[in-house]
Amino acid sequence: MEGKTVSSSCFTRLLGAMALTFASIAPGAAQTPEQFYAGRTVSIIVPTSPGGNFDLNARLLARHLGRFIPGQPTVVVRNMPGAGGMLVANQLVNTREQDGTTMAIMERGTPQLAYEGNPNVRFDPLKFNWIGSLSSYASDAYLMLVNDTHPAKTVNDLRKDGIELRLGGDMPGSTNLTFAVLARDLFKLNVKLVRGYPGAAPMFIAMQSGELDGQVIGLGSVRGAQPALWNGKKVRPLIQFGRTTRNPELADIPTGRELLSDPADLALLEFAELPFFIALPFMAPQNVPADRVAALRKAFMDTVSDKAFLEDAARANFELSPIDGPAVHAIIEKMSKTPPEVIRRYVDIVRKGGE
Repeated sequence: MEGKTVSSSCFTRLLGAMALTFASIAPGAAQTPEQFYAGRTVSIIVPTSPGGNFDLNARLLARHLGRFIPGQPTVVVRNMPGAGGMLVANQLVNTREQDGTTMAIMERGTPQLAYEGNPNVRFDPLKFNWIGSLSSYASDAYLMLVNDTHPAKTVNDLRKDGIELRLGGDMPGSTNLTFAVLARDLFKLNVKLVRGYPGAAPMFIAMQSGELDGQVIGLGSVRGAQPALWNGKKVRPLIQFGRTTRNPELADIPTGRELLSDPADLALLEFAELPFFIALPFMAPQNVPADRVAALRKAFMDTVSDKAFLEDAARANFELSPIDGPAVHAIIEKMSKTPPEVIRRYVDIVRKGGE
């Protein structure tokens, strides 16, 4: 039987069929972001328990983000509390979900753990794909907040004999614990640490039961999550951190920087406060395809300027001063360039004080 030749047009059709077959075998190959996300679910992981500031802000974003991601996927929130956010960050390095269907909101202090030399860190913050932050703290403040029944009326009262403040804290890497330690060991206040609370909401319950006297928490967080306590003046701030100047709404409350005069102390506090300028950061794993990262970043910025999103945030009294992913990356890069002697002293105070 004689052999037959294949015409060039038949050969072209054969190659096209083979390409279609290969695409069906590898559905993620050569897909546009819209094709990829259509019909899928995007998860936002929250490293704290439900009801706290990070959880509430993640849920706010999740309610609107899907409308702006190409293909309009469903967006859901998954809580994974533990280890001050380190658990989530470590898992996202090795997760198989590197395709753009998994995001996370990071606790703001988690990236700093990498520069502190924490032995449990398995991630490089600069390799994550930062999507953006809902807050740069432009109109917020991180407050050392106490129950209105506590005898300390000003921060200076916490230097008096017989007045002690039981402050709650999460796990190492959480900013509430970090600033509780700094209040005690850098500012020399009469503070007793009570550790192990998985987020702000359980600490508010402990404050109301008398188990705690206070916690360190954002103004936007307490107004959004506990409006009755804030508006009813059942709590009061003594110090505001994360500010270079006083928040106009808290004109009578000193900043942490006002209470320090030694340049070494100020340098340490400035390093400690850097995470506030990326107060509510969202990220995707490091190996997500670049076009999907770009799509998520654009969707984030489109969401935070959307009328329905802004109305939703206003109803919840959330403070919003969003920045984009590259701006978050730049602040983390600044962390990485902090002088080693400043970081060593910071670690010595915070890590040993939090044990």
